[in-house]
Amino acid sequence: MSGTFWALVPPLLAIVLALLTKEVYTSLFAGVLLGALFAANFNLIRTVDLIVVDGLSASVSDLAGNLCFLVILGIMVAMVNKSGGSAAFGRWAEKNIKTKVGAQLATFVLGVLIFIDDYFNCLTVGSVMRPVTDRHSISRAKLAFLIDATAAPVCMIAPISSWAAAVAGVANDLNAGITGIELFVRAIPYNFYSLLTLVFIVALVCMKFDYGPMAVAEMNARLNGDLGAAKGDDTTGGSPKGKIIDLVLPILVLIVVVFFAMLYAGGYYGETDWIGPENTGNLIGAFGDTDAFIALPWGGLIALVFAFIYFLCRRTLSFKELAECIPQGFVAMVPPILILVLATSLKSMTSALGAADFVHGLMEGAAAGLYSLLPAVIFVVAVILAFATGTSWGTFGILIPIVVAIFPVDSPLLFIGISACLAGAVCGDHCSPISDTTIMASAGAQMEHVQHVSTQLPYAMTVACVSFVNYIIAGFVQNAVICLLIGTVLTVVTLLVIRALTKKKAAA
Repeated sequence: MSGTFWALVPPLLAIVLALLTKEVYTSLFAGVLLGALFAANFNLIRTVDLIVVDGLSASVSDLAGNLCFLVILGIMVAMVNKSGGSAAFGRWAEKNIKTKVGAQLATFVLGVLIFIDDYFNCLTVGSVMRPVTDRHSISRAKLAFLIDATAAPVCMIAPISSWAAAVAGVANDLNAGITGIELFVRAIPYNFYSLLTLVFIVALVCMKFDYGPMAVAEMNARLNGDLGAAKGDDTTGGSPKGKIIDLVLPILVLIVVVFFAMLYAGGYYGETDWIGPENTGNLIGAFGDTDAFIALPWGGLIALVFAFIYFLCRRTLSFKELAECIPQGFVAMVPPILILVLATSLKSMTSALGAADFVHGLMEGAAAGLYSLLPAVIFVVAVILAFATGTSWGTFGILIPIVVAIFPVDSPLLFIGISACLAGAVCGDHCSPISDTTIMASAGAQMEHVQHVSTQLPYAMTVACVSFVNYIIAGFVQNAVICLLIGTVLTVVTLLVIRALTKKKAAA
């Protein structure tokens, strides 16, 4: 079964079960179990070994930094909520952000500004904007979409981000005659899915309509007051002494400290236990070699200590109340932690089954007769692979070496092919229920994970279809400006057509 289509069956099973049953934990575990059975050739003892050792235990170990950051952020959110900071910010937003369009655009702008890391983006934007969107009766599903659509896509077109570092790291090892960061930067103008997603959001918000399951979620929020919040969510209320600064200052400190922590983890300030002196004083090099799994909990811990001391000094919370926030924050993050561990375990099973070898064979077969159409083919393959495995980084880690091998360095198709690979990885990641970024977006919005997936899917697929057409055009035109103009027009026209069909259906 190794290196064949069977390698993708376990994640596909998990995805189908999650969408059908709405039970993400059991669906993910079913995928892990099937993957382990395949990898162990149905030897039961070996299957249990794979699940426990190579799956769950390895996932907890690999994700330790992110899990710590999740818990730290959960505690900080609990503190901010209990201090009354979220409620105060919500009251301020009600006076100053007067429309639903303004609230959604504010969420969009904040998501674009926090481009360092997608996990950090999802959780920070969610914490800040939940009170604002709640006040304007915007469903948590719409909030989760806005968070998710400005997390990975923005990180994938930001030269200084953990994603740029990951892409550069993969490309640097290939000796392709061009540095990894230069390859990443030159591919940005052709990253149609990421760029057109931003166009899509602005156009959709300004047109003031929704479609598919999102329209139902928005209608429930508007007419019934049902925002679709997860059980146990508590964004409002808290201490009557709370002020806006009680939300803004801890989050601002977190952003600043994490930024410097990422530089530190990349060796900008000098040699560390995990990196030599080669990046000292080199901003691009430090971000290229940074480790978000170190930087996020490193910066988060400092910000948490600051928040603890700050709330004590402000006397909005007592020491006992602050201590109570620790288990509350941990409990709030248990669902995303559990989903993240199971999803990572499933990815381990997929890797063990040789999914990379299967995809490599497909791409080599396509390269012979579809040269100018290859960017579109690469985009589709990346979407499918990222959807099935739930990982953007794993997808471009598999595909970038293949793309570099297919196209010569002096060909414009190399950069279009790389961008198609990156764009497809982000798109498939958006659509997949087992994606870590999707999990973080639903955690940031404090809503049920499967509902976020089902409401976001039609939107992601709309942009994906436009992007696919653009990659067909780009294979022949090979001009980023012309292709982006065409893509922008296609995106807006597509939304206008969908809006007209939606109104016609409603009238009938």
